[in-house]
Amino acid sequence: MTSLDIKGLTAHAAREMLDRKEVSSVELTQAVLERIGQVEDKVKAFVRVTEATALEQAAEADERIASGDVRPLTGVPMVLKDNMITKGINTTCSSRMLENFVPPYDATVTRRLREEGAVLLGKGNLDEFAMGSSTENSAFYPTRNPWDLGRVPGGSSGGPAAAVAADECIYSLGSDTGGSIRQPASLCGVVGMKPTYGVVSRYGLVAFASSLDQIGPLTKDVEDAAIVLNAIAGHDPCDSTSIDFEVPDYTRALTGDLTGTRIGVPREYFVDGMEPGVESATRDAIKVLEGLGATVEETSLPSTPYALAVYYIIAPSEASANLARYDGVKYGFSVQDADSMWDALEKTRQFGFGPEVKRRVMLGTYALSAGYYDAYYLKAQRVRTLIRQEFQKVFSTFDAVVMPTSPSVAFKLGAKMADPVQMYLNDILTMPANIAGIPGISVPGGISEGLPVGFQIMGPAMGEETVLRIAHAYEQATDWHNMVPSL
Repeated sequence: MTSLDIKGLTAHAAREMLDRKEVSSVELTQAVLERIGQVEDKVKAFVRVTEATALEQAAEADERIASGDVRPLTGVPMVLKDNMITKGINTTCSSRMLENFVPPYDATVTRRLREEGAVLLGKGNLDEFAMGSSTENSAFYPTRNPWDLGRVPGGSSGGPAAAVAADECIYSLGSDTGGSIRQPASLCGVVGMKPTYGVVSRYGLVAFASSLDQIGPLTKDVEDAAIVLNAIAGHDPCDSTSIDFEVPDYTRALTGDLTGTRIGVPREYFVDGMEPGVESATRDAIKVLEGLGATVEETSLPSTPYALAVYYIIAPSEASANLARYDGVKYGFSVQDADSMWDALEKTRQFGFGPEVKRRVMLGTYALSAGYYDAYYLKAQRVRTLIRQEFQKVFSTFDAVVMPTSPSVAFKLGAKMADPVQMYLNDILTMPANIAGIPGISVPGGISEGLPVGFQIMGPAMGEETVLRIAHAYEQATDWHNMVPSL
């Protein structure tokens, strides 16, 4: 038993402890594994805990530290969402379809963190193939919110977000297709960032909707988000959508100075049905930014109400194409007891996919079918262009825009499973950033009904430094990020 207190421990604080030799990476990893042993039965944040791998990598990290080959994340224990490929370790996407799939290679983000000397504790639970907003669509079990075990952690990166909130890791990586990093960050009271599309390689991220998916950090504070982004951002020749740019040191943006910063508040983001506690916390957060020297004005993004409809045509259309590869022939789940090849294919998809994945594949197949392609998919792409142009216009006046992350705090398990549309509405405030390909971050911005409220900041494409600067200044002026669940 170790006496090391890891409650609220950030990656940068862990780095200082490791560098001062107050603790070794093996000791730190053992402390986190011990914490997992204490709370994982309640939280269910993991699909798989890789204890042996973690201790092996921690020992390697200690050797690196002893030799002076130290990077910011060397020896710091973390979690990957289980849709990021890990060589030799099952990658399931929380689906029966890939339950026994062991990849022969690493995703680029997995490799980059290994090169940093990071320590992999395990793979985080998610909505199957990242399709959902509550992590209740996992084929294995729902993850629970550390703030209230009767509530959802959000989704689809619910496992990685809950693991950070419950101190079952120091930081994690999630993926964000329509809000799947930011919404669970909001509901679990942690920091979650979706970078600009193309800033982080998607190579080895199991595809849901290829023009929307983006990997990003889930952390305990904004400084950690910048540190993790430093490690995973950058051009990758394996990903044709990866942007070729010189990665700045994102931590240098954390100046705390908002003097002269122009911030817009789009009126369309205060939607009907938003919980009053969420709205008032957001209004209070906006006042904090004004107090820090920012100029805040109301603005408009008029096409925002159409973002949900656009998303639920484009994302399922891309999903139906991407998920066609799961046919039971090459890899993954396969039904052998069948009368013909077509019967085997049908049964494989019938029993391998869960209801939400089937629903989205059917929506997408319909939208792409002959006679409907122009009416749905093409029109959605045109509206997507309008949404992107509106953001560009707003960013010609403002440095960033702010709004709530989620219209509600964490809802009860099972509350929305019977009504997919109600579930889809949870991402109404996060989706536009994916449609426009711009960066967004959710930071702890208050408490309503005893549960965390997320405050969201979006910036122009490649505007990560601005978004992080505003988020960090806000965080340092408030105490919400220091509040932890009494799990």
